[in-house]
Amino acid sequence: MSDLKATVEETKKGFHVVGYEKIEYDFTFLDGIFDIHNPNLADCYERWGRCLAVMDRNIFDTYGDQMQAYFDHFNLELKIHKTMIGEKAKSIETLLSIVDSMNSFGIFRKEPVLVVGGGLVTDVAGFACAAYRRNTNFIRIPTTVIGLIDASVSIKVAVNYGNYKNRLGAYHAPQHTFLDFGFLRTLPKAQIRNGFAELIKISTCAHLRTFELLEKYCDQLIDTGFGRTDGSSKEVREAADEINRAGIHEMLKLETPNLHEIGLDRVIAYGHTWSPMHELVPEVPFRHGHAISIDMAYSATLANMRGILSDAEHKRILSLFSRAGLSMDNDQFDEDLLDKATKAILRTRDGKLRAAVPSPLGRCVFLNDVSLQEMHAALRKHKELMQGYPRHGAGIAAFVDASDTGYTMNKKPSEATNHANGHNGVNGASKAIIKDDVAEGVFNGGPVHDGQGTSNPSVATEHASGPEGVDGSTKAETKNGATSEVNGHVSNGF
Repeated sequence: MSDLKATVEETKKGFHVVGYEKIEYDFTFLDGIFDIHNPNLADCYERWGRCLAVMDRNIFDTYGDQMQAYFDHFNLELKIHKTMIGEKAKSIETLLSIVDSMNSFGIFRKEPVLVVGGGLVTDVAGFACAAYRRNTNFIRIPTTVIGLIDASVSIKVAVNYGNYKNRLGAYHAPQHTFLDFGFLRTLPKAQIRNGFAELIKISTCAHLRTFELLEKYCDQLIDTGFGRTDGSSKEVREAADEINRAGIHEMLKLETPNLHEIGLDRVIAYGHTWSPMHELVPEVPFRHGHAISIDMAYSATLANMRGILSDAEHKRILSLFSRAGLSMDNDQFDEDLLDKATKAILRTRDGKLRAAVPSPLGRCVFLNDVSLQEMHAALRKHKELMQGYPRHGAGIAAFVDASDTGYTMNKKPSEATNHANGHNGVNGASKAIIKDDVAEGVFNGGPVHDGQGTSNPSVATEHASGPEGVDGSTKAETKNGATSEVNGHVSNGF
């Protein structure tokens, strides 16, 4: 939350106003946020005696019963706005649907909305809170690796506009963020891997100790949901806790002095120079973690060619991506794409490349003087190196499916899935639903279908992130629907 202090002075020609905004918000690590023995969340709503929660459908299906029991235990009335947001539903229509619920609920001026879900949910709901009465409080509970590690540290909230990604938004700090890594118990391995890329990003350029832990425990971390699944060893759990805390802390230290992104040389933009365009080149887009991994791996090769990253460190970086099953190359990542992506990012970064690269491992420098010829030479070397890696540098489960986009569910209704997993077929939180975006079809754009995709960088030029946008086309159709691993979480109980 924020507080603005300002003064006004009379001048010869009029008046001069000077204001300073104080921004403060807290993070709390807490396993079992909906455990009745943890009153932390309930304490935030004791004053109000009630809570409006905006939450992802998959979290509702998996944790709704427990959440309802939690609020019942503390005698707090719970109302739920249920949504499912993929990139194409990250829209004004979805935001307005949330606003409808806030209006119907009758949110008081300083009453916090509870937002539970991945980064897309917290982005849209956070922007709804920023817009509602120009400043409504919210409390954030991220539920995916990317949400916990990356999106949680920022105060940016936004929706897409037409073909433009995050074109409408605000800087709006949450009142509090609860970091419950217990949600990773039900997160599919593909999504664990997707978020793992964010930890490689921050450790490669800013925190060598974390990189070393990722090297040591890579496979165990991905296989056990960062030590949260049953049977995980104490050693892996402790390593995961150190990695997560250090990663978030380092991200905060880097972002906090630049919350409004006035400075454009950003260490955490490693992997985000060419990936914004490449992520959406395939007909079926890359998962974000895989897109930035290709960018990071290539950037490391570029740094190595320049002699600012040693051969040994370069190999360590590529080996970690490979072990994690993250993408390091793709056929569509070619010279034509590099050229177009470079032109696009120059507009985003005010005319400079500002490419973050590791130099040495654990630290970062920014490159502004890279010619297209040098980029192409580094790309040829990178693709040659990839021939020596498993899958020639391709990632595992690298492309989004219906579970990422949120347009279709598996053919069984969620109630049937719950029954098959041991539930009685009725979600205890169903009585709390105030509005259901999924049932009402509050989406913008069509579904993304399964498949390998086709190379089309000329089309991607108008669909890349930053000022270039996000794919909002409706020509693709869903072929197979979603699996039960919907947008991050498996509905298999608690």
